[in-house]
Amino acid sequence: MDANGEELAPAVRSILAAARERSGGEERVSVDARSFEDALAAAESDGRVPVIAEVKPTSPTTDGRRDDDPVALASAMVEGGAAALSVLTEPAHFGGSPESLARIRAAVDVPVLRKDFILTEAQLDLVESDLVLLIARFVDDLSGLVSAAEDRGFQPLVEVHTRAELDRAVEAGADLIGVNNRDLGKLEVDLGTFESIAPHVPDDVTLIAESGVGSAADVRRMRSAGADALLIGSAIMDGDVTANVRRFTTA
Repeated sequence: MDANGEELAPAVRSILAAARERSGGEERVSVDARSFEDALAAAESDGRVPVIAEVKPTSPTTDGRRDDDPVALASAMVEGGAAALSVLTEPAHFGGSPESLARIRAAVDVPVLRKDFILTEAQLDLVESDLVLLIARFVDDLSGLVSAAEDRGFQPLVEVHTRAELDRAVEAGADLIGVNNRDLGKLEVDLGTFESIAPHVPDDVTLIAESGVGSAADVRRMRSAGADALLIGSAIMDGDVTANVRRFTTA
């Protein structure tokens, strides 16, 4: 069960159990982050839909695994017009690693989000990135972790799935909020989740639609509902990543 006492899908329970066992880095990191807001503005001024393209070798909700060099994939995504990148660092269930993120960040000039199940402050110190994902559903002291991330120079992206989680994120001072259309309890996707939550997000928050975007029509739907940017993973990783990113950024 999660912090709210709600039942979780077996795959998510396994991910969280592994996350609780992972330690952080040996030294506190200090990040000179690339501005995510500037990256979004640059995409908009260039006529592109701001897309965070995700380097995700595998996941519990996809079949198979993609073993291309992560740096080559990331570079191809930037070539396609990605405003930023999301890189999995969770090893056991998503095939990610801190090493891959470090190599990718050194090779590209766009902001890089570290996507993982971060539960403690020490786990922030594993690798430098520009943004770091904090999932409200699984973090007990959200305001404390947001502050700890900001103190290190990270731009924290707080992920929510419900109105209650949105309220927690706002109270914690988050100015980057992602609405995950995937229910991590059941692993089911519903784009209506974003549409139901977006109207309640404060105007000064940068809002990102996460999960479930698989077509140009989905992009337009999320943008119409208020998405400032979209985080897209599986639909980009399946096939020619440059062409896939371009398809979404020009939707």
